[in-house]
Amino acid sequence: MSTLNNSATDELYCISPSTGKIYAQRSISTSLQINDALTKAKAAQNNWRKLSLSQRKAFCTKAVSHLVSQSQELANEISAMMGRPISQCKGEIAGLEERASYMIDICEQALCPLTVEEKPGFKRYITREALGCVFVIAPWNYPYLTAINSIVPALLAGNTVLLKHAQQTLVCAERFQAAFDAIGLPEGVFQHLHLSHQQAADIIGSGQINYVAFTGSVAGGKAIEQAAVGQFIGVGLELGGKDPAYIRQDAQLDDAVATVVDGGMFNSGQSCCGIERVYVHHSIYQAFIDKAVALIQQYQLGPSEAASTNLGPMVSDKAAAFLRKQIQQAISQGAVAHINSNDFPYAKENTPFVAPQLLSNVDHSMRVMTEESFGPLIAVQSVASDSEAIELMNDSEFGLSAAIFSEDLVAAETIGAQLETGTVYVNRCDYLDPALAWTGVKNSGRGCSLSKLGFEQLTRPKSFHIKSNTP
Repeated sequence: MSTLNNSATDELYCISPSTGKIYAQRSISTSLQINDALTKAKAAQNNWRKLSLSQRKAFCTKAVSHLVSQSQELANEISAMMGRPISQCKGEIAGLEERASYMIDICEQALCPLTVEEKPGFKRYITREALGCVFVIAPWNYPYLTAINSIVPALLAGNTVLLKHAQQTLVCAERFQAAFDAIGLPEGVFQHLHLSHQQAADIIGSGQINYVAFTGSVAGGKAIEQAAVGQFIGVGLELGGKDPAYIRQDAQLDDAVATVVDGGMFNSGQSCCGIERVYVHHSIYQAFIDKAVALIQQYQLGPSEAASTNLGPMVSDKAAAFLRKQIQQAISQGAVAHINSNDFPYAKENTPFVAPQLLSNVDHSMRVMTEESFGPLIAVQSVASDSEAIELMNDSEFGLSAAIFSEDLVAAETIGAQLETGTVYVNRCDYLDPALAWTGVKNSGRGCSLSKLGFEQLTRPKSFHIKSNTP
């Protein structure tokens, strides 16, 4: 992914990792366009919040249906823009529908006034009020799923939305805009802009934004917080992950292997909640490695548009080079690589095509166990006990999700209660249930999206304290 500039105009380029060619090119929004969008958002919000919730629900439902009706076209674009195998891209649109539909279904309950205990002579309650304009900054790795987490609940709550999408998937912002335009959403309620990082920071600091929903890197999250200093606005940050899995000695091994390998390899490992480090009880350590290696060797690395491909390229040459360097450094420190890249003909140096890899004989002195990899790599470490696994799982700057595989659900929940993480999975991983709050701790961010709690981030409480003068 590269930003190319010339003296006449600033341009954003999406380079397809499968072909190495420009897929889309757009001019960065001008100052006039940005100011116009902010003005329209503010003007539209007052009328939008006054619409009944059922009317806002109807608009959102229609927009989602419009997007779903184009699922094959959108899938083709996702595949070309960021390299995910075409066979896996329609699932993202299905996930968009699932999340949006759930938030639409629960919004009345989530946004209804909160009553308090009765007090003679008084009426007291708390309403949920819209914030104003919500600025959504969405990433490339799941361009529709991550964006919809904030867009639909923000609109349902009565906010207007301004969307900046990642350069790698800038067409997705236009697809959202087309969907809302097609169903007749009032002007200014949803808008998108193609922005540089500095322009986004300027908007956050402009005093015209009331909340920022950001998904991206830790460095990006810090930049967002810096831009928001002194604005007294909410900032939701979904940042990085180095998510662990623990395979207890009583786990269903075949199921654990299949789940963890998919959790590490899907989307070429480019998922914040993908499994990157695995702790396996020593009694089944070698069996786990043997089964996982056999499964990984069955993957088909290739161009994202090929029907047989189930492992596409990474998003860029730069991302691939980072992963290769991380792997080589671990090997130089004693890690054992179990996959021969020569078995994957498409894997070539200086390209985004990286062979999947499983490393054993690793420990926490290696970057591969502490630094986010964001690629098709699983590192496996042997542990002797639950307590050792807990200590190692918590030994991270990140805390997005963690997975435990065990037939003893009581023991698994007991372990989960001791983990420093936003989500605990048992016998599954790498899935966002819209009924549950999606959140992280430590450098994985703050705030939450989805579930009833997601609406709290996008509204503010307003208390009514009414005294009756009637005896």
